[in-house]
Amino acid sequence: MHPSHESNCSRRSALKLLSMGFGALALNALLAEETRAALLGQEPTGNPLAPRNPHHPARAKRVILLNMDGAPSHVDTFDYKPLLKKHDGQTVSGQLRQGAKLLASPWEFSQCGQSGLWISSLFPNLQKHADKLCLLRGMQTDVPAHPQAVLKAHTGSFQFVRPSLGAWTLYGLGTLNQNLPGYVSINPGRGGAQAHGSAFLPATYQGLPIRNTARAQRGGGEAVANIANRRLDERSQRAQLDLLEKLHKEQARHQRENDELESVVQSYELAFRMQSELPDVIDLSKERREVLDAYGIGGEDTDGFARQCLMARHLAQSGVRFIEVTQGGWDHHRNLRSDLAESARKVDQPIAALLADLERTGLLKDTLVIWGGEFGRTPYAQNGDGRDHNHKGYTTWMAGGGAKGGFSYGATDENGIEAVEGRMSIHDWHATILHLLGLDHERLTYNYAGRDFRLTDVHGSVATEILA
Repeated sequence: MHPSHESNCSRRSALKLLSMGFGALALNALLAEETRAALLGQEPTGNPLAPRNPHHPARAKRVILLNMDGAPSHVDTFDYKPLLKKHDGQTVSGQLRQGAKLLASPWEFSQCGQSGLWISSLFPNLQKHADKLCLLRGMQTDVPAHPQAVLKAHTGSFQFVRPSLGAWTLYGLGTLNQNLPGYVSINPGRGGAQAHGSAFLPATYQGLPIRNTARAQRGGGEAVANIANRRLDERSQRAQLDLLEKLHKEQARHQRENDELESVVQSYELAFRMQSELPDVIDLSKERREVLDAYGIGGEDTDGFARQCLMARHLAQSGVRFIEVTQGGWDHHRNLRSDLAESARKVDQPIAALLADLERTGLLKDTLVIWGGEFGRTPYAQNGDGRDHNHKGYTTWMAGGGAKGGFSYGATDENGIEAVEGRMSIHDWHATILHLLGLDHERLTYNYAGRDFRLTDVHGSVATEILA
């Protein structure tokens, strides 16, 4: 190449000139995504996180996903099985493991609220909010192993790396506050980064992990890793970003905008804005004492999860689109009577307070709260006082955000072994969640490796029966 032409040869120019312009084909395919977005009713903007119009009128603007990591036992929590008590100690041939015996729930169930939903005594505080809950008692998933089931619940696939439900939500709708991340995962559980990742979607749609919240709020470290720039003060950071933006605009004057550089500039800008706003949003020290007490902050069992739930309310109120809150310890293969009771104590009061708080602030009507684990547990005993994995039938619930309150959808058989009515696969579950957010799961696609991908793959039906 002649020296006089070196300054004019950009990467885009090389794509057009080298190998007879073959590289430009791939570039044009990427640029076609803007046209695709317009066809889907999502007008392209310079900011990938800018709010976008949904496909149809949305019932929910945001999601709070309460992830009970380890798989709660449905027959001890929200799936009342009176005949299981009658069949206690019996072996049902053809349905259960050889020699396994049915184990009745050690806890009493009662009908709660005006709706009369059956809820276990494990949740005395949540019982008071029965008329807000939409119980999904016909859930099913593909696999009974934790790692695969967790990824299936979060991404729709356990065989391939796929974008998470939160990432798809952010991709479809953008975020409501440009100074905060659109997707936050508080104390992520099993599945690691893949469970809240963006996979082949742009990285800007992945979840921001916030860890060790209780310790951080007591002065034991940062809740968000590396959020603060310790090398430069705010003024110097602003000058650095302004220079980067100036260089970016100067380059754009001479050639088409560089998409990669644009994404870098945007990520730096978001990080700069976050370090001044996010710490204040997740800081609970200024909350009124009665609010802290209502959530159970300071309680021996409830403190950790209570802080996460109150933080989730702060994030929701500040415009974060998708918030996941995780509580581990629901894998009860033994010591069911003591350990399941302890797990329930940790979350019952905080969740009840969260629902009441969202209702009080007017957020519940357009906030979809979801509770559940990766699968359920068997109605037969394991190790004498425990329950094994069960992916054939289990319960999750929704509240607010357009889900029908005081309602039960689907059912397992008389012993709680398998879903027999209103079966809902993970793809159906995802399709229904997206529908409540105003997104058509068949239209929410992203072209990758020559194929249009979607969260629900080629499956999924919206459970219209649960819509308020």
